[in-house]
Amino acid sequence: MKPLDFIYSLAVLVLAPFWLRKKRGGWKQRLGHVGPMLKVDAEIGSLEHRRPRVLLHAVSVGEVSALRSLVAMLASDHRVIVSATTDTGLERARSLYGKTCEVVRFPLDFSWAVERFLDAVRPDVVAMVELELWPQFIGECRGRGVPTCVINGRLSERSFKGYRRMRRLLSPMFASLEFAAVQDDEYAQRFIAMGVTPDRAHITGSMKWDNANSGVISEKLASRAEKIASNMGIDREKPLVVAGSTGPGEESMIHRACAGLGVQLLCAPRKPERFDEAAEAMRGCVRRSETKDDGPPLVANDRFLLDTIGELAAAYALADVVVVGRSFGDLHGSDPTEPIGLGRPTIIGPAAGDFSTIVRTFEGAGGIVRASRESLGATIRALLDDPERAQKAAQNGVACIETQRGASSRHADLIRGLIG
Repeated sequence: MKPLDFIYSLAVLVLAPFWLRKKRGGWKQRLGHVGPMLKVDAEIGSLEHRRPRVLLHAVSVGEVSALRSLVAMLASDHRVIVSATTDTGLERARSLYGKTCEVVRFPLDFSWAVERFLDAVRPDVVAMVELELWPQFIGECRGRGVPTCVINGRLSERSFKGYRRMRRLLSPMFASLEFAAVQDDEYAQRFIAMGVTPDRAHITGSMKWDNANSGVISEKLASRAEKIASNMGIDREKPLVVAGSTGPGEESMIHRACAGLGVQLLCAPRKPERFDEAAEAMRGCVRRSETKDDGPPLVANDRFLLDTIGELAAAYALADVVVVGRSFGDLHGSDPTEPIGLGRPTIIGPAAGDFSTIVRTFEGAGGIVRASRESLGATIRALLDDPERAQKAAQNGVACIETQRGASSRHADLIRGLIG
């Protein structure tokens, strides 16, 4: 048994009680049995065999969604395989890419699981989104002559502190990357400090800008939004605040902030396992999971819970004001790009360290509004009472997005360069 396999086995034993409390599927796939998820070579045809295989790996929903433009760019002349780690990430990947490329689950970093996975997928190059590096996976790719790289690289200050403590052990893994294409200079310096050589650290921006809308809501999204409103009993004549990607304690906090404002509130928790907890915090709310698209609307209410996957963009399209969750506690924020791209005035809390570059960029352009737990209610009220201010913030945000596009194209060029 390899040393890391032994360490991982001990970790599994220690963490087993925690894992058993959460519903996780695909355990066979997590152990590298992904062959059945791939198309049979005979069905792909001889032309497909000549196309280089590019494995794009993302962890969960956010990283998977960030790949949309890049997948479209590469799929025309490469066999693209998208892998994800979480159940929700895999579901999102299948929804976005299932018709155009193959989708598999990424294995645990046990040596035998990694070997089995790579035997099935046989990539010519592997690109990992943001910071999803695993020592035995990287090492096995290196042993097989498969180039690995990071795209949309991000190494937050919090993560960097932890990585730096293990630099001696991790630096060979970072040094073996063909390149690290990162979002800004601050991240580049952290990757270099971890072992990436300066000539292999490229500042390419964030792909999330490329996938954002330009202030225009499509007919399809608008139709889906209106169906959600109708089914859940949302009054389209009354202001609606949508709190997206909320974390523990935020539903009740935002609920209190909205009390007395005469608004409707829809909360969308970031993690599905928190849906029941959020419903308890918003006692009496209408739950999206209890409505049907072909059913009658529920009894009128002013508190709503979006406890489904893949409908947050449609909910944002309904909003008069958006509040970005996981930013009013100690969870380091969520990405505000989607609601801003939909032309919605957007508020974010003080804790946005994981998306500091994006938030700073929006702030510099006047395209996002900051608030604290204490000032959130007043900030919502101010935007609702001053439509011109709200519209200006929304317009500034959309204009900011337009100036930041292009990372996906730069990543595609770098990946193609590895295939040669």
